[in-house]
Amino acid sequence: MDNIFDRRVTDAHIARINRLRADTKPLWGKMNAAQMLAHVAKPYEMVCDPDYAHTHKRPPAVMRFLLKTFLKPIVVGEKPYAKNSRTAPEFIVADERDIDVERRQLIAYINQVQAWGASHFDGKDNHSFGVMTAQEWNNLFAKHLEHHLTQFGV
Repeated sequence: MDNIFDRRVTDAHIARINRLRADTKPLWGKMNAAQMLAHVAKPYEMVCDPDYAHTHKRPPAVMRFLLKTFLKPIVVGEKPYAKNSRTAPEFIVADERDIDVERRQLIAYINQVQAWGASHFDGKDNHSFGVMTAQEWNNLFAKHLEHHLTQFGV
């Protein structure tokens, strides 16, 4: 798994993001490139946007238990996501987006997470999965980003 806290890895991801164009077609799935960038930014938004907790309600305790028990190992584990995997409703981006706006936002989030470093994330609470290790946060970000950059062939 790529280490998103390593500047070289971050720069490589940003270079791939910068190769995307509005007309870049996905190899699978329904999103266009701008929607995909907005979608990939959602996990970063959870930790970078100070208003996130106020605008997105935390799942109820029973749901959090189920998410932590059954979904968390899939989301933060080492195994790559399957093509056309289901997406949480709050992560679906169906409206039209401006690719340049979405690209700038995602890159800003990626740079912020990299600048904070692994120590910032070790023991940090996740909205749905509870307290996670820095490695789990890394896997969440890196695996999701890799899945969608591969989806768009960059």
